[in-house]
Amino acid sequence: MSLISVKDAPGKGKGVFAQKHFEKDEIIETCPVIVLPPEEVDILEHTKLFNYYFAWGSDSREAAVALGYGSLYNHSYTPNAKYEKDLKNGLLKYVCIRDIQQNEEITINYNCDPEDKTPVWFDVEDRNDLLALDSVKQLSPSL
Repeated sequence: MSLISVKDAPGKGKGVFAQKHFEKDEIIETCPVIVLPPEEVDILEHTKLFNYYFAWGSDSREAAVALGYGSLYNHSYTPNAKYEKDLKNGLLKYVCIRDIQQNEEITINYNCDPEDKTPVWFDVEDRNDLLALDSVKQLSPSL
């Protein structure tokens, strides 16, 4: 049995879902990445892969496309998982930050830090995320 699967995520396209109960701090998936040099990032931004790559490298000038399900996890300002970059080994590791129930969508904060409420480059569809962002805007009206 696979531990995770890709299914339709209402309002988001595809998403990654738990096929078992995961416990806090449990590793969900470890994904190798394809690293692109800085001179190819501008080209990447004009392709469909634009929404699926990670800033990479010690100066974040490179790009990485995660293999496995790594580039399919949806964003949330209230995520149940986080990703950790292993630059030396070219890996992204997805780890639970709380228990995740079977059939629950696994989400990450695209800002890397699960607590970071900085607006992302697209409109957020999740009502919980909108409420979380509204709370941040009330505290920081400049957003």
